[in-house]
Amino acid sequence: MSISKACARMILVLSLAGLMMAIPAFAQDEGETAEQSTVYFSIASGTVADADTAGMAAAYTDFYSEGGFNEWFSKTRLGRSGIGELFIKGGRFMWPLLICVVVGLIFILERLWTLSRARTNTRKLMYQVQKALRSEGIDAATKVCERTRGPIAAILHAGLLKSHRGPADVKEAIETAGSIEMAFLEKGLTAIAAIVSVAPMLGFLGTVSGMINAFEAIAASDQVSAKLVASGISEALITTATGLVIGIPTSLFHSYFVGQVDRFVVEMEETSAELVSELVDLGI
Repeated sequence: MSISKACARMILVLSLAGLMMAIPAFAQDEGETAEQSTVYFSIASGTVADADTAGMAAAYTDFYSEGGFNEWFSKTRLGRSGIGELFIKGGRFMWPLLICVVVGLIFILERLWTLSRARTNTRKLMYQVQKALRSEGIDAATKVCERTRGPIAAILHAGLLKSHRGPADVKEAIETAGSIEMAFLEKGLTAIAAIVSVAPMLGFLGTVSGMINAFEAIAASDQVSAKLVASGISEALITTATGLVIGIPTSLFHSYFVGQVDRFVVEMEETSAELVSELVDLGI
């Protein structure tokens, strides 16, 4: 199982666990009985235990109506915090922005972990490979690569395995292995780039939604006041700021990852050229 899939499953499990703990807490805050608190689970699962529960479920269907979840969230401990209040004021587009945060964090953490493990001391590795080739031969050099993790060691290993076929086959093997390693290094960068683009656009979409709400309030009122349109303008500004707060750091991480991948490419080209040159010099 890849690290990104494991992170996604962990986030899903933690989210479900938090939801299951928060719903009964909400019921207790409102002075509800334990029997009433089970209604949320009946609605969520789509099952109704008996006629009494069915009647209670009908009374609580507005929990899942438009704005119902925000109303529930506002009564939780997190919803009463400063961040929670801003989240609620931001309107419905804050939820897709939250998804962008979760997805972006998963891929950023996965890339940080993967690229950190892919780093290796290229000069030291190349010295060990050359020393093994000159003193003990191909098998010893191959074992050096097998003991070292990372894309550099992988392409050297692929080239050494084809060394008995000549320099042309060595170059072809290195190029093939390099393409595979490049795909591995660039994995997830497309998703991060998508978050960079989508998050600000969602923020601007929330801005449009907030301004529409503000103008609707103006149209429905006989007298226009700043207080009347404050809610819509606040929603517009919060979603815009949230989209930019998500997009800017994610863009910086994306640029950093692209730079790291480019560095790996340069190192792979240099080491592969040195390996071919070494094999030619040794007449292998």
